[in-house]
Amino acid sequence: MPIAPLPDRAVVVVAGEDAAGFLQGLVTCNVETLPPGEARPGALLTPQGKILFDFQIARAGDGFHLDVARALVPDLIRRLTLYRLRAKVTLAETPLTVSAAWDAAPGEGWLRDGRLPALGWRIHAPAAPAADADEGAYHAHRIGLGVPESGADFTLGDAFPHEALMDQLGGVDFRKGCYVGQEVVSRMQHRGTARTRVVMLRYPGGAAAPAGTPVTAGGKALGTTGSAAGDRGLALLRLDRLADMLAAGKGAEAGGLPVSVEKPGFARFAMPAEAG
Repeated sequence: MPIAPLPDRAVVVVAGEDAAGFLQGLVTCNVETLPPGEARPGALLTPQGKILFDFQIARAGDGFHLDVARALVPDLIRRLTLYRLRAKVTLAETPLTVSAAWDAAPGEGWLRDGRLPALGWRIHAPAAPAADADEGAYHAHRIGLGVPESGADFTLGDAFPHEALMDQLGGVDFRKGCYVGQEVVSRMQHRGTARTRVVMLRYPGGAAAPAGTPVTAGGKALGTTGSAAGDRGLALLRLDRLADMLAAGKGAEAGGLPVSVEKPGFARFAMPAEAG
């Protein structure tokens, strides 16, 4: 039953009688249908549809917890404050710790990770529970499942939700009302124009290329590598270019290392046959 502290995560609380409506009109996921006990992925976008902040949202009393990268907390609170206007909400960082648990029966107050059942649970607590794993073990777990993380696998301010697989992991509700950036995201969904995706890499040699390494095929750029653990890694690639290279009989490589390219098991988007 691995439990790993995530010291680079923090919890922002959005509370008050208007909290649900306030967030519903801003973020990509559906806050109004969020059940207790779930940490649902969501994001706040630019008007152009790119991800400014990504987080996991959970109900907490009369408000919500936003589980977000610790370094982004001040900027997130400032951005939400700009949108607050006359809404009756309060915004504040909490002293709660964040941990992850997987392959485990839930403990009291644990939150189901709404991205993927195999990811397990998020734990928001005043003090971190006893850990028997470290942050690296958690990241190896998510990488093995093909789940990307901002900063490591895609760049905030530069990636669309489809590119970060948020549409595949429950982070975008295409039936809810308007939110910031909604028109662009809906257009990408209905027109099927998401050509770039985070995908999984397998390194036959057992050693992964460092993050930020160009991925190429036949000398042509496909994208760049992200986080890795052991012989598995993630990469943000242009799938149309990958298809062209496969059709030409070219294999993919990262920093001179041959790689096979795979679609995450949970993903539903179309992808060229595996490379390698």
